[in-house]
Amino acid sequence: MKVKILGLGHALPDKILSNKDLEMMVDTSDEWIKERTGISERRIGEKDITTSDLCEKAAHHALLKAGVKPEELGLIVVATVTPDMLFPSTSCIVQDKLGAYNAAAFDLGAGCTGFVYALSMAEKFLLASTHKYALVIGADMLSRITDYTDRSTCILFGDGAGAAVLGKEEGECGIIATYLGADGGGAGLLYMPAGGAKLPPSEETVKNRLHYIKMNGNEVFRFATRIMGTVSDKLIKMAGITYEEIDYFVPHQANIRIIQTAMKKMDIGEEKTIINLERLGNMSAASVPVAMSEADEAGKFKEGDLILTVAFGAGLTFGGALIKWGRG
Repeated sequence: MKVKILGLGHALPDKILSNKDLEMMVDTSDEWIKERTGISERRIGEKDITTSDLCEKAAHHALLKAGVKPEELGLIVVATVTPDMLFPSTSCIVQDKLGAYNAAAFDLGAGCTGFVYALSMAEKFLLASTHKYALVIGADMLSRITDYTDRSTCILFGDGAGAAVLGKEEGECGIIATYLGADGGGAGLLYMPAGGAKLPPSEETVKNRLHYIKMNGNEVFRFATRIMGTVSDKLIKMAGITYEEIDYFVPHQANIRIIQTAMKKMDIGEEKTIINLERLGNMSAASVPVAMSEADEAGKFKEGDLILTVAFGAGLTFGGALIKWGRG
C-alpha cells in the first residue's frame, strides 16, 4: 500500500499588494525588494475573508480533482499559524463547511513547514487505520500578523491556501519518504510574542506591536540555506536514488536566494524547479501546496515523476517529502 496524492487544489485572495504599493507604505523600493527576495507582488485577503474560507475553497477543488466525497474523508489536518481563532481548530470549522462529518480533525502548527508535517502525519494515519482518504491543507493569512511599518518583514508575506486529498491504494506511486525535524533553540528567531498564554492580549501588548511577526532575517537565512540541503540529502539517501533522478523540485517559497542556493547544491536546474515566489511571496504553510497545485494545473507532473519538496519554518522546523507522482 502507498499513500498517494489524488487531487490538489488552491485558493488565493483577489487583492494584489505590489512592491510599488509597499513603496508608499514603508521606506523601500521595488528594485530593493526584488534583488533581495525575488518577490514582485503578493496576495492579501480582504477583511471579510478568513483562513477557513480559503481552506474550504482549496479543499473543494482538491476533492473534485480526486473524485472523493467529503463524507469519505477519515481525517482533516490544517497546517496554519493564523487560525480563525485559538479554538476551536480551523480544521473543525473546515470539516463543518465541507460536510465531512466522518473525519477526525486537528490543526498543526509548524510554521512554513506545516504542510510537509501534515502530509507526513496524514500518511502515517492512513497506513495505520482502516480509513482510505485524508485531506491535508496548508493555509495562512500572514497579512493579519504582518507589521506594515517593519520593512524587513512586510515585503515578504502573502495569503493563500493549498490542499491535497490523500488516498491509500496499491501500486508503486505515492509518498516514497518523508523526513521531519526541529531545532527549538531557534524559536526566538521567528515568532509572534503576544497573543498566547505567555503574553495575553492587553493594552500594553497592542501598544508595543507585539501581535506581529518578529524575525531575525540574517539568522533564518543562514539556517535555511544549510537545512534545505540537509533535508534533501536525507530524503535522497532514504530513497536510494540520486539527484539526477529528480524530475521536479518544489521548495518552500521564502526567498529566491535560498532557493537558488539549494538548486546549486543539488545541481537541479530552473527547468525542474517550481517557483511562484515572484507572484505570491511567502505564504507560509500554503507555499508548497499552492506551488504543487499550480504546477499540476499547468500539466507539469506526469505519471511516475519523482517530486522532491523541502520546507523550513518557525520553530525552527524543517522537513521534506519525496513523492512518485501518479496512481500507478
